[in-house]
Amino acid sequence: MASRVPGERREAMRDALIESRLTPNAISLTGFALCLVSAGLLLNDLFVLGGIAYIIGSVCDMLDGRYSRMSGKGSPFGAFLDSTLDRVEEGVVLAAVAYYFAEQGKGAEAAICAIAILASVMVSYTRARAEALGVECKVGIGSRATRVVILSVGLLFANGLGLGDFSLLAPAVTLLAVIGIITTLQRVFHVRGKLLSAVGQPED
Repeated sequence: MASRVPGERREAMRDALIESRLTPNAISLTGFALCLVSAGLLLNDLFVLGGIAYIIGSVCDMLDGRYSRMSGKGSPFGAFLDSTLDRVEEGVVLAAVAYYFAEQGKGAEAAICAIAILASVMVSYTRARAEALGVECKVGIGSRATRVVILSVGLLFANGLGLGDFSLLAPAVTLLAVIGIITTLQRVFHVRGKLLSAVGQPED
């Protein structure tokens, strides 16, 4: 009987949350606001605080979809808003990082940030276009969760986090750019294969 108590409490908390006025859009907008705060902190060289704000904001973004399905409060516009804000959030934070590199006279690193932003947009765009054509396209190594982890580590360890004189910010941004490009190519070839198979044409 005692072992059932935690489960019952979780169900009670879930039911209370569903019955509350909290909406998936509110969670999405909270995540967006936190990522804007993160960008502002990064512009003031407060990387640890900026990293924490980015992590919490990204967690909100990952929870809003799940909460939408669980609560039944989701809507087509909510799904659209969620996807749109995801792209804006990542772009804003990376733009702040690019500004930091530019201020430091690190033009190459700033340019890589621009490539990472473009790659992130293309990862999302290729999936959206594929699904518009009726092809499911969740393939690739650069999922949203993977990119969040990489950027979070880079932000937290931008100045070594007190563990030494090193920075993982530039390597993290470079890795984001690389996996974004690879994921885009994976999705392009995946969609090509699916569409050719659908019309009965053999792949080259």
